[in-house]
Amino acid sequence: MLGKLVGPDLEEMIRNREFAALRKSLIGLQPRSVAEILEDMESEDVAVLFRLLPREFAADVFEYMPFEAQEPLLRLLSQDHVAAVLDEMDPDDRTALLEDLPAAVTERLLRLMSPEEERVASRLLAYPEDSVGRRMTPDFVTVRPEWSVAQALDHLRKVGHDKETLNIIYVVDEQGRLIDDIRLRELVLAEPTTPLSRLMDRQVVALRAEQDQEEAVRVFQEQDRSVLPVTDAEGRLVGIVTVDDVMDVAEEEVTEDMQKMAAVSTLEAPYLDVGLPEMIRKRGAWLSALFIGEMLTATAMQYYEEEIARAVVLALFIPLIISSGGNSGSQTTSIIIRALALGNVRLGDWLRVLARELTSGLSLGAILGAIAFVRIALWPWRVTAYGEHYLMVAFTVMMALIGVVTFGTLIGSMLPLILKKLRFDPAMASAPFVATLVDVTGIVIYFSVASIILRGTLL
Repeated sequence: MLGKLVGPDLEEMIRNREFAALRKSLIGLQPRSVAEILEDMESEDVAVLFRLLPREFAADVFEYMPFEAQEPLLRLLSQDHVAAVLDEMDPDDRTALLEDLPAAVTERLLRLMSPEEERVASRLLAYPEDSVGRRMTPDFVTVRPEWSVAQALDHLRKVGHDKETLNIIYVVDEQGRLIDDIRLRELVLAEPTTPLSRLMDRQVVALRAEQDQEEAVRVFQEQDRSVLPVTDAEGRLVGIVTVDDVMDVAEEEVTEDMQKMAAVSTLEAPYLDVGLPEMIRKRGAWLSALFIGEMLTATAMQYYEEEIARAVVLALFIPLIISSGGNSGSQTTSIIIRALALGNVRLGDWLRVLARELTSGLSLGAILGAIAFVRIALWPWRVTAYGEHYLMVAFTVMMALIGVVTFGTLIGSMLPLILKKLRFDPAMASAPFVATLVDVTGIVIYFSVASIILRGTLL
């Protein structure tokens, strides 16, 4: 019965004022399941349900709700209820909520919280945006190296009830500097009288609070950990980050990069929740810039107007040439941007990347050029379609394809690295942007090759 509970059922129970049954039904579910049920309900009905839930359970449900549902709910709840929910939320989830709200709203909510929780929230919000400090929680357990296993386990029983995770216990010195981490399994299996110093290997891996969230994703992937400690500039332990928080970061970063690579400004909400005017604005700016860029293609063709008039057959292959260059550039830039995001390629690898893509570009251009040459040379109506110098035309198209594809590959590989060197997001080197750039240069390369090969025949 409880597993089949859905939004309409709850709405009917609210109308019938079956509040006791509502409370019993909801607290019998997992917080995540309740959040999914409430997601499609009206905010006013959700507010009624929240007033029925125990405070700690309500906070757990609230953490699983999307920001688009959290914000209107905060406006409908009383100040006391909002304060209770915020106080009970995990510090990292609360930070994620507060940083997305307008500054004035965040300040008002901070004043509603208890003094202790307000200090924690303010400290986390003080870290730079998109830093590890914004994602961490101060709920962790520390022990001292001179303690015995029995002392550590007694300490764990006293202070561990409300901590984020107990899988890893952190060893710190007198100043709170991180020395090592010990798995709970090691503590449980060790003799009670064993000093913790004998369980330490001093191979702890830690994040820095000021570190970028994207770097944290890479560290988690490399270390295959479920939780990592976070230290300040002096090495003091200030928090921990769990893998579920990092997975959220990874999803956000991948979504943002994909949108940028498609030449769309980052959408701040799910697709269907973005208003049409905002969607047009986000996409229109890039499309306008790309359109202006493509106008340079017309300018380049105008420069070679005389050559086109004398050898109209060359115009037949313009779409083929520029699309091949744009496709090769788009392929390469997508590969390099993803490699940069995963840490597989670094700025210091630029020469190796250049050499690889030069070879790849020449090879791919030769493959496409050979296909074009065979297509033109063996076409049954080749003389009628391409004239008596069809072999020269075929050779021209083949050489132009080699040049354009190679250029597109080199531009697609180097542009993300250049942007990263200049401290811009490499994803700004979007596939449409690279394709537009290669379109213009492709015209120049094509007609430059044609003027050399066809001089004295068609030109």
